[in-house]
Amino acid sequence: MAAPSARKTQSNKTEQNPTVLAYLIAYNVAQVLGWSAIMLALLGHLFVEWDYKGVYEKVSPLLNIFQTAALLEIVHCAVGMVRSNVMLTAFQVISRIFVTWGVAYSIPEVHDIFGVTMFIFAWTLTEIIRYSFYMFSLIGEVPYAIQWCRYTFFIVLYPIGVTGELLSMWGGLPYVEETGLYSVALPNAANMSFRYDYYMKFFMFMYIPVFPQLYMHMLAQRRKVIGGAEKAKTD
Repeated sequence: MAAPSARKTQSNKTEQNPTVLAYLIAYNVAQVLGWSAIMLALLGHLFVEWDYKGVYEKVSPLLNIFQTAALLEIVHCAVGMVRSNVMLTAFQVISRIFVTWGVAYSIPEVHDIFGVTMFIFAWTLTEIIRYSFYMFSLIGEVPYAIQWCRYTFFIVLYPIGVTGELLSMWGGLPYVEETGLYSVALPNAANMSFRYDYYMKFFMFMYIPVFPQLYMHMLAQRRKVIGGAEKAKTD
């Protein structure tokens, strides 16, 4: 999530390989366009219907495509296209994939929960800014406005997104417990049981130690990047 290292990585690595550079630019442009389309669909629904219910049905086809496409970012790290931490990237992407497919897609009862609209809005604005930042870093200089947005908007968007994810998972638990969704009961050939509702509860519990650490890390990065830029301007 540290933009300075990502920018250095992408520019230094890809300057030596025009094919990789072209691919990464195309990937980030596609993501900017995709998430922008999601935002337009989301805002269009809200302004026309004046109701958050129905937002998921409106944006889910694009949301599923472009969020799932982020799995490529794990590959980018693994093969050395970028030097971001593979494990951190995998954790962030897979947690989003779980919420996208394991919660929102799989549990119809959560579609009209306000939490779903919350995390969709937070994810969408975050990704438009993030992929724009990467796109400009690959092309050349990142506009200060984009850099400022990247290291400022998370202060509000991250808590909104996390709250929406937790509300969505909590709202889906009764359905999972009642239907046994994705659960495996004994007896079976593997002699193993699995409770999907327990897994969801465990996943929710993990937000307690992880969220504060990531949030404080991002605040530290903001002080380093934005604070440094503002100091340089003052000097």
